[in-house]
Amino acid sequence: MTDLLFQTDSYLTTFEARVTGIDETTHAVILDRTAFYPGGGGQACDRGTLTIDGIVYPVNRVAKSAGEVLHVLGADPLPRPGATAVGQIDWAYRYPLMRTHTAMHILCGVVWRDYGAFVTGGAMEPLQGRMDFEFETMRQDLVREIEQRINAEVAAAREVRVRILPRAEAFQIPDLIRTKINLLPEGITEVRTVEIVGLDLQADGGTHVRNTSEVGHLRVVDYKSKGKINKRIYFEVDE
Repeated sequence: MTDLLFQTDSYLTTFEARVTGIDETTHAVILDRTAFYPGGGGQACDRGTLTIDGIVYPVNRVAKSAGEVLHVLGADPLPRPGATAVGQIDWAYRYPLMRTHTAMHILCGVVWRDYGAFVTGGAMEPLQGRMDFEFETMRQDLVREIEQRINAEVAAAREVRVRILPRAEAFQIPDLIRTKINLLPEGITEVRTVEIVGLDLQADGGTHVRNTSEVGHLRVVDYKSKGKINKRIYFEVDE
């Protein structure tokens, strides 16, 4: 099993690891540890490089497979198992995604706290995203109210905490799962939680900033009806 360094330190940009295997089909290497986020929960995988035996390999894609993380390389030849690798995360790409992901949790936390609406979907790119909620109606004045409230949470400079808990302990937390469908597989024995102190606490696997003040000003730029009780909110994060 690959040790997922990003789960406990989202700010780690350089790391050393050992090549434990290769996948010739995907032109990928498996490492004993990695800071590369393999994607999931609406957040894209990381970009960056691996330097192995003097060759700088672009990491074109990262994906999780059977408990391992595949780092798909953009150069030949594939390195040998046992080689030492130095990973470098593309921070200019990762950090905006961290800000955006935390923004989504702020939005989710406000909508849950103030309106009691479940999340039904979501997606993000650096500095922009969308979330779907179980609202029967959505109108301009409500959207502006939500925008004001999420920016108040940014200004509150709330600490963001990450913990990894045994599954049984995690599921004692009320409202841990905010999505309409529980996306946690039965076989998972530990659950990673992300808490915006005083606002939100959810199961989540992605990368986040340490404080809501790092997110920056949020703008709700559009909203749409995607069904009878499914409304979509689009937002952007200022540079």
